[in-house]
Amino acid sequence: MTDLHFVRLTEVPAADILGHMRDPRVAEHMPLLTMPWTEETVAAFVAAKDACWTRDGLGHWAFLADGTYVGWGGFQKEGEEWDFGLVLRPDHFGLGVKIAKKALDFAREDARIPYVTFLLPPSRRHLGALRRMGAQQVGDILYEGNRFLKFRLETR
Repeated sequence: MTDLHFVRLTEVPAADILGHMRDPRVAEHMPLLTMPWTEETVAAFVAAKDACWTRDGLGHWAFLADGTYVGWGGFQKEGEEWDFGLVLRPDHFGLGVKIAKKALDFAREDARIPYVTFLLPPSRRHLGALRRMGAQQVGDILYEGNRFLKFRLETR
């Protein structure tokens, strides 16, 4: 059984995030990932995600499996909605459902989150796990000029 922990992004080495985000397999499903990642990019990314915790009281985590960094994700306020994102290292894609379930359990306990949205690029073809969790597609949206499939999951 894998021991999962969620920690702030500031608690993992920047080199772990840099190596993760430089992996070309990660970019395949991230249309907003258009520039090369550098140490400066990681520092700005971590600072921006950490600012969400200050502003909203919630944000993104680094995910650790048995103490090893396996990816990042979490909740980000988009207007009035809480969007959930999950970006795993390719060698740990199999942990996605387990991590998502743990994060969604957190959302169900948080009175501020009556539902969660998910934005997925159309390149994501395997959506069965999302649907099995109860998410329903509510349409398509344009975000920063890119089309995404939008799903919604009630947490109440």
